[in-house]
Amino acid sequence: MKLKKNDTVKVLAGKDKGYVGKIVKVDPNKDRVIVQGANMVKKTVKKRSPQDKGGIIDIEAPIHVSNVALVVDGKVSKIGYKFDDDGKKVRYAKKTGEVI
Repeated sequence: MKLKKNDTVKVLAGKDKGYVGKIVKVDPNKDRVIVQGANMVKKTVKKRSPQDKGGIIDIEAPIHVSNVALVVDGKVSKIGYKFDDDGKKVRYAKKTGEVI
């Protein structure tokens, strides 16, 4: 998976289309990411202890990686891999050529 935690992405499809946020969690087995503040859903939580509050909470639901794109310098870009001068494999933005 080319996207990593803390990457800034733009949501391309769904109810939050156009939203820009950071990736909180990546699930490479299911090809899904959780974007901070995007795809919010309500979840009921049971009271587990006397101090704990039960009720309805808002959480971020996973989004498929095909529905998000990396944002570099305010522009959406695809991600590629190349080897730098030291022979180390690095990610780069295909639109600008900038190493991420």
